[in-house]
Amino acid sequence: MSCSSISINEALTDDELRWVLSKLDSDEDKEIFGLVCKRWLHLQSSERKRLAARAGPHMLRKMAARFSRLLELDLSQSVSRSFYPGVTDADLAVIANGFNSLRILNLHNCKGITDNGMTHIGRGLPFLQSLDVSYCRKLTDKGLSVVTEGCNNLRILFLTGCRSVTDEILQALSNNCHSLEKLSLQGCTNITDVGLTNLVIGCRKITYLDINKCSNVGDDGVSSVLKACASSLRILKLLDCYKVGDESILSIAKFGKNLETLVIGGCRDISDEAIKELASACKSCLKYLRMDWCLNISDLSLSCILSQCGSLEALDIGCCEEVTDVAFQNLLTDTNELGLKVLKVSNCPKITVLGITVLLEKCSSLEYLDVRACPHITKAGCEAAGLKFPECCKVNFSGSLSEPEVLMAVW
Repeated sequence: MSCSSISINEALTDDELRWVLSKLDSDEDKEIFGLVCKRWLHLQSSERKRLAARAGPHMLRKMAARFSRLLELDLSQSVSRSFYPGVTDADLAVIANGFNSLRILNLHNCKGITDNGMTHIGRGLPFLQSLDVSYCRKLTDKGLSVVTEGCNNLRILFLTGCRSVTDEILQALSNNCHSLEKLSLQGCTNITDVGLTNLVIGCRKITYLDINKCSNVGDDGVSSVLKACASSLRILKLLDCYKVGDESILSIAKFGKNLETLVIGGCRDISDEAIKELASACKSCLKYLRMDWCLNISDLSLSCILSQCGSLEALDIGCCEEVTDVAFQNLLTDTNELGLKVLKVSNCPKITVLGITVLLEKCSSLEYLDVRACPHITKAGCEAAGLKFPECCKVNFSGSLSEPEVLMAVW
């Protein structure tokens, strides 16, 4: 047989075809690869690493046979398009048996799953590193504890909106998942300072902690986290944790030297003196700071933040009613340019066009300014004063503009 009559399938081994597939960058090109013939489709399927789907047990079994090396499976449901029961415990049993190499599993808003399903996951996916069960409200400590026991490599766990979980799951994580890096407990109101203190005995590599709306968390728990995870913590969210006060902020100032994102909106007992310490200690690392509804802060806090936090890119001081134009005056004597890209001062009735004028002289990089419900800052007033906003800057006077994507991601 002449060389010219040999087909590519005869000439190349499976490993060689896999090498060709690995050189294709886009998902579209990889899909086209699978259209050549059944052999190439099988190879393309077996090498696929990520998959998003909606499927019942029968289809999941077929998918497991086809996508044998899958690492990431997304079965999440959006709030607007969720269907009931959606993913069930029976589906999770198939996943645990069929996708043994799985590293990432997204079950966000899969409201039909229970502790029985989590038991299957814990016993069948030993290599799992990331699990999102946000808003799976039937889950309790019982099922999730089985996951921590069987998935010791767990690095990311999102429990947002799982209202039934308690400090018991934090103890289980501390005992079993020492590599944990990201944890979301938003809205888990049964979590307390005791749970957080126990968590960081065993989990000392946490980089991201979201305890927004955990109303039973206070200074003791937050301070414990800061002390234990001082070198690793980058993102800390404490929205509406009304028991959090100056002690937590001072702990951040002392230990949180690598903190990049801090959310303390609604923590109404925080004072100017604590924010002053925070600004001084975290001036080189802090990039995103949300402190709306911190009703005790005044010009001193904002002045310290603007003059010292040179890396700051986004700041929200909405509803801080005691802040005035005086907070911006120190910028006039500061020779450094502000790197601020997003500023929200909505519902700050004492800030006027004068303060914004000073800000603009030092902040040419501003991309979004929120001045809603600021009676002394109107579009007509800014035009009359001759204010010149940066060309790329969007100014939200009335609420007609959507917030930048960066805020949705970090806050």
